[in-house]
Amino acid sequence: MLKVLDLFSGIGGFSLGLERAGMKTVAFCETETYPISILKKHWPTIPVFEDVRKLKGDQLEQIDIITGGFPCQPFSVAGKQKGKEDNRYLWPEMFRLIQECRPSWVIGENVTGLVRMALDDVLFDLESEGYATRTFIIPACAVGGKHRRERLWIVAHSEHNGQLAAEKQRSKKQAIHNDPKRQDEASELERVCLSSNVANTNSEGRKRESITGGNESVRKKSDDEQLAGCCGSQQFRPINPPAEPSVRCRTDGLPDNVARLKALGNAVVPQIPEIIGRQIMAIESL
Repeated sequence: MLKVLDLFSGIGGFSLGLERAGMKTVAFCETETYPISILKKHWPTIPVFEDVRKLKGDQLEQIDIITGGFPCQPFSVAGKQKGKEDNRYLWPEMFRLIQECRPSWVIGENVTGLVRMALDDVLFDLESEGYATRTFIIPACAVGGKHRRERLWIVAHSEHNGQLAAEKQRSKKQAIHNDPKRQDEASELERVCLSSNVANTNSEGRKRESITGGNESVRKKSDDEQLAGCCGSQQFRPINPPAEPSVRCRTDGLPDNVARLKALGNAVVPQIPEIIGRQIMAIESL
């Protein structure tokens, strides 16, 4: 079973999705009080580290996957978009832990503003450590949500074994090509992206250069274009109905209501890491 280190865990959306795919979270890292209470309620035996800056690789067991929706405020249109100059820019800390733990897989998530402000640096960092990277922009409506909620997803796989890893990957691709069932499994994430008209970029041999030059990886589309084909798909189960009918119920007297709404706003849609996780499991099982 693949072991997950869930950084910037929030209320556990990453872990919920990946555990549905057959993985096991062995450690969380989260600083906010309310999300920590949710993690301890649903994962009472899993340790929660509270400061990513102080977390060291030698404090952890062997990690197969590091996940993280590193703080999006530096890149969000709702903020000042200071980018890497923002003191909440914590990708360097996530990258440090990747270097220390050497996981086979990395899954990152952020707002689409990262594309123009820091994606090149993130991918360069990963590739400098021997990871092949792939990026997707996937909206919540691609997995049954009633809203767009576009997010950038970064998937990276270790190439530490050099030529042997490349040969193994080629043999896996051939096995998928020869097995219709494997072919269907391996293409599920592609179907999500294609059905929702989202960006799907493949980086190979990236240098520190702007990705917005020439043909842009991500271009602004009209609302109709962005939503075309993604909200009517029935191939994925719908997102679970909310516990309360609407946000206007915030007057229900719950003392943590503001923190709860903030946590929900920061959370990832679990169905997306579940889909990514299932494809990783399919690759690992070959």
